[in-house]
This record gives sequence, C-alpha cells and structure tokens, in this order.
Amino acid sequence: MSDTEQVLVERIRRRDPVALGLYMEARRGAIMAYIERQLGAALRRKIEPEDILQEVGVDAVRSLPSIDLTGREPLAWLCQVAERRIIDAHRRFFDAQKRSAGREVPLDAGGTNQVGLVNMLVVTMTTPSQAFSRDQREFRLHQAIEKLPSDCRDALRMRYVEGLPSKDIAERLGKTDGAVRVMLTRSLKKLEELLGEQ
Repeated sequence: MSDTEQVLVERIRRRDPVALGLYMEARRGAIMAYIERQLGAALRRKIEPEDILQEVGVDAVRSLPSIDLTGREPLAWLCQVAERRIIDAHRRFFDAQKRSAGREVPLDAGGTNQVGLVNMLVVTMTTPSQAFSRDQREFRLHQAIEKLPSDCRDALRMRYVEGLPSKDIAERLGKTDGAVRVMLTRSLKKLEELLGEQ
C-alpha cells in the first residue's frame, strides 16, 4: 500500500467522506473486478456493473459515520457493501413483483419519493461536521432540486428512488446510456454547487 493510500485509509477510519471518495476512485479497478465476478449472467442483463458501483458509493458514505474500520481494510468493507447491493438487485429484479407504472410519482410532486431522494442526497452530499441541522439540509436540498431542469430531476428520481439502472432511464428519457450517466453526474455536481451558494 502506498503512503498516499495509507493516509486515505487513516482518514477513512476517522470517518472522512472525502477520503472515502478518493480511495474509491483509487481502488475503482479492484472494486469493479469484484462486482464483475459476483454478477451472474441473468442479473448482468438487468443492471450494469457501473450502476452497482454507484450504489456502493452511496451506501458507503451513508454508513461511514457508524462503521468501525479499526484494523479493517476499506477495500474488504467496500466489497461487502457491493455484495449486499448485488443481493438487493437480485431481489429487486427477480424476487419482487414488477413495479406498476401507476405507482410512480414525479420528483416534484412531493410525497415519499421526494423524501426518499432528499434523504439519500442529504446523506451523500453533507458531512456530520457541517453546522446546520438535518431539517435545514433537507429544506436547502428541496430548494436546490427545484432549480434543476425537469429531465435532471426525473433522472435522479428514477436512479435513486426507483433504483433503475442508467440504461432503463435512458430508454424512458429517449437518451443514450452515456448521456444519462453524464446527466446524473452533472446533476449531483450542480446540486453540490447550489448547496454551496446557499
């Protein structure tokens, strides 16, 4: 392990989400290799390895404040998170009943889908050291989401509330898979910028 990586590991053990992001980028190849090995052929037709990787990042940031990584390698923990996400994806696609299109709620309609998206984004885009309360973060995030174009809001809802892979979102929005991935990344970045301005 390089000195730089060792520093990141120590910061992760102190629950630093920025260090976790840098570490995941540095070990991306190893995490992706693990995901590729664990995905079965049937599940691979339903979800992309990149989608699992994104979910691993969200879950890891969400659980970082409560996880004890003393004496544990973050890579092993991230692979465990990936395994859980793969199991969840298998249940979602093969064990659960198909979602009814009538149950979908637009992102800007409020209700539980809006709350679910806001909760997920609050966890991933803020750190415990920030001085404002969770309610304030949620209020600010609601405001920031409203400033996004409607297709960006729809893409975020489908990805993080409905759990759809990017290729399914692309079909619904009439865009390419690559364009949707770029849109999701830019939308999250834009939300971070908007939150920084408030």
